[in-house]
Amino acid sequence: MPKMKIKKGDKVEVLTGKDKGKRGEVLRVYPEKNKVVVEGVAIVKRHVKPNAANQQGGIVEAEAVIDASNVALIDPKTDKPTRVGYLIKEDGTKVRVSKKSGAEL
Repeated sequence: MPKMKIKKGDKVEVLTGKDKGKRGEVLRVYPEKNKVVVEGVAIVKRHVKPNAANQQGGIVEAEAVIDASNVALIDPKTDKPTRVGYLIKEDGTKVRVSKKSGAEL
């Protein structure tokens, strides 16, 4: 399985599904499953019993996981979705770069 190119804190846009076109920040990444949780995307309702953390219980809205292939990073230069490539600098560090503009991500 190839390495995931999306990290926690990245700004992404959803490419497919009911939330297509929505943008948000990546909250969690699950590389072993190739899934991500994006803020404000794929909202599901869960019925929660009262417990110590949530004394009231009831229906709670939360973000569900979506496949990493269904999101694209936002290019900082053009503010549009882009694919991600890697570049090794002179000092030996590996950085992510935008395929569209070549900007460092």
